Amino acid sequence: MDPRALLRRAGLEAKALPVPLHGGDIARVWRVGPYVVKLAENPPPGLFAAEARGLAELGKRGVRVPPVLHVAEEGLVLAYLAPGKEDWEGLAAMLAHLHRQREAAYWAEPGFLGTFPLPGRQGGEWTEFFFLRCIEPFLKATWERLEGLGPQVEALFRDPLPTEGPAPLHGDLWHGNVHFAQGGPALLDPSFFVGERGVDLAMMRFFGGFPPVFWRAYEALYPVPEAVARALPRYQVYYLLAHVHFFGQGYLGALWKAISAF
Repeated sequence: MDPRALLRRAGLEAKALPVPLHGGDIARVWRVGPYVVKLAENPPPGLFAAEARGLAELGKRGVRVPPVLHVAEEGLVLAYLAPGKEDWEGLAAMLAHLHRQREAAYWAEPGFLGTFPLPGRQGGEWTEFFFLRCIEPFLKATWERLEGLGPQVEALFRDPLPTEGPAPLHGDLWHGNVHFAQGGPALLDPSFFVGERGVDLAMMRFFGGFPPVFWRAYEALYPVPEAVARALPRYQVYYLLAHVHFFGQGYLGALWKAISAF
């Protein structure tokens, strides 16, 4: 994979040599002068288009994201945001502003968590929406590897989840998708949809990486009700099923712990 080939097809030029950047498990990422180029071999159709849409949706709602300069089936070209100092309080303000916004209904376009395809869905009651859009597809994909935990996962969503109102979400908000850039923090690699902010909070709590200074600032701006805090393990089941799918049964212990917490 040559990132300069995608730049040429995009009508962009950079004299600098490609410099590899951290790109996770899905794509290889390079900085080429003022550009960031993401490429993947045989990605699922629509993967990078969905990422570009998610960045655009976050940007429209006041979140700083890298500008998308070109979208292709095999990759993306983004503007390079030079690294800056950590600003956890600035990140908290940006996320509180995002999560406070309200939309008319829950909705999601067809998209991805990692490379796993998720269906689109429009409207309806939140618990059913979240189960059918986020939980059920992973349950079907992992059922034979769950060692009997599948029915217990289903039972978690028989009772309603707490609701605050439809809010725009990053959807895959672990610390690796936060970039502290010059001029302020930015978010990367979204799995955007409109749901309840507990989904984002659950992922942020699940992997850690968000220090106390962040949580103090976020809570001061947008306090988390006790009912939402209690529901976070139910949302974490979504990401744990994804980890079972991508990485195997080593995550069953954590899945059982999340189930038992409810």
